Amino acid sequence: MSASSTAARAQSRPVLKRFSPPLRILGYALVIGLGLLYVLPFAIQLATGFKTDPDAAAHPLGMIPVTPTTAAYQRLFGISQAGDGVPFLRWLGNTVFVATVVTAGRVLFASMAGYALARLRFPGRTLLFGFLLSVIAVPPVVLLIPRFLVLNTFGLFDTYAAMILPLLVDAAQIFIMKQFFESIPREVEEAARVDGAGVFRTYWSVVLPMARPALITVTILAFQGSWNEFTHYLVATQSSQYETLTTGLARMVSGGLGGGTQYPLKLAAALLSTLPVAVLFFSFQRHFVRGANAGSVKE
Repeated sequence: MSASSTAARAQSRPVLKRFSPPLRILGYALVIGLGLLYVLPFAIQLATGFKTDPDAAAHPLGMIPVTPTTAAYQRLFGISQAGDGVPFLRWLGNTVFVATVVTAGRVLFASMAGYALARLRFPGRTLLFGFLLSVIAVPPVVLLIPRFLVLNTFGLFDTYAAMILPLLVDAAQIFIMKQFFESIPREVEEAARVDGAGVFRTYWSVVLPMARPALITVTILAFQGSWNEFTHYLVATQSSQYETLTTGLARMVSGGLGGGTQYPLKLAAALLSTLPVAVLFFSFQRHFVRGANAGSVKE
């Protein structure tokens, strides 16, 4: 066996397998400990949602409620008998609507722009790509006041359009799609053109189906970004009817929906807000990792 093949086999083995058993045990223990440390806040969040307000204030880190109750979830879903419900379902509906539209728009526009930058030759293409990279480097918080002024000038402030339109295009996701399209062999597109397919037909029917890993990656990033967006919704709206989960929870935490700590209510709402993104990511994490790797390495 050659030295190169031996080195290749050694590199293909898991990192911890290359060490002695005591070091492997120590490594696994460290990994498990870090994993439990990461999961601990979520476990506390789940347990606190079933506590009473006094119990949560007296035992904030307790994992078992003294007197388990679903009062926090009843308030969130408007079935509380005390009449002190929280408009959680309205927040959820707004978030689902905006996130769905933004995700669909970002996937469409990112794939089209990425394909154009990767395959089409037109004047100013290099300059446009440089501008795209410069946009990625700009912190989003810098654009908040200009964005508000633009929305207000065009009469879009405090509307669904103000929440959706500025988020439909994301430079980072265009970059991901461009890198992935460049990894696809040009012979595939040349064969399609020989068969009489135009540019859009080649993009839509030939190249786009091959970009499934990158599309899933962009879908997850777009959905997560629009679902968790806060600052843009804060400057784009002011009416309570347009509140999303992030802006509604911020008002709740700041005391806008009643006094007291209300830890069970706040943490229950935060947990429910996190679940859709977590389920989406863990369902498609294999495709997400594959798409991210394909988008970052040009073959």
